[in-house]
Amino acid sequence: MTSPWGVPPVTDADYQRRTQERERTSDPGPRRSSEVETRRADAAGLEVRSVTFWVGRALLDDVSVTFPAGKVTALSGPSGSGKTTLLSVAGGLLEPTSGTATYAGRPTWTGSGDPRPEVAFVLQVYGLVPILSAGENVSIALRARGVAPAEADDRAAAALARFGVADLTDRQVEELSGGQLQRVACARGFVVGAEVLLADEPTSELDETNRALVLAELHAEAERGSVVVVATHDPAVVEACDLHHALDEGRLR
Repeated sequence: MTSPWGVPPVTDADYQRRTQERERTSDPGPRRSSEVETRRADAAGLEVRSVTFWVGRALLDDVSVTFPAGKVTALSGPSGSGKTTLLSVAGGLLEPTSGTATYAGRPTWTGSGDPRPEVAFVLQVYGLVPILSAGENVSIALRARGVAPAEADDRAAAALARFGVADLTDRQVEELSGGQLQRVACARGFVVGAEVLLADEPTSELDETNRALVLAELHAEAERGSVVVVATHDPAVVEACDLHHALDEGRLR
């Protein structure tokens, strides 16, 4: 089954496989915050250059754009315009048919479909593992990056509280509503403190209050120096972002 953009969705099995692979290959040592901030300061942004992506047709057509660090950039467009595909190529989930996507001078595509450790996603399809609790789904993102289990669990609880769902820590995700799932997915994407945060429709299931909460947290990530990109249909979300690019039929308008 493919998404409306012709791209295979990230399944639970995919997520578990990729998480296990990261646990085997990731650096077990936690990064020092000073090192992370230095890399952020040195990075000009997330660069997409002359990218084309074909799956039977051109889902992206000669797209060039820079997503700068320290800003929240909105990426808008109708369904099927290429927003999810562009995030996936920019973040290293998909290999471009032609062109390049780079961060800090290195390609984001690593050859496996696993994002670089500096990159985190909030997926439109959530990407949560149904057999795990909300807390475990968030904690596993940290454990895959070498964080000790006890610390990962503590940070996961704090991240869930950040999005107003601390009471869901021990609940199985298959028991949660769409809005609750979306906030758990946000907690998992944000908890790692990534240098690049790519959020695909992170407010689509939320009421106005929780939408404002997520937007505030997106800006907080940008203020720390991260590249933050938000794909959205919502004009209110676009208005709240610092920068805006619009896609239509795979091309920037």
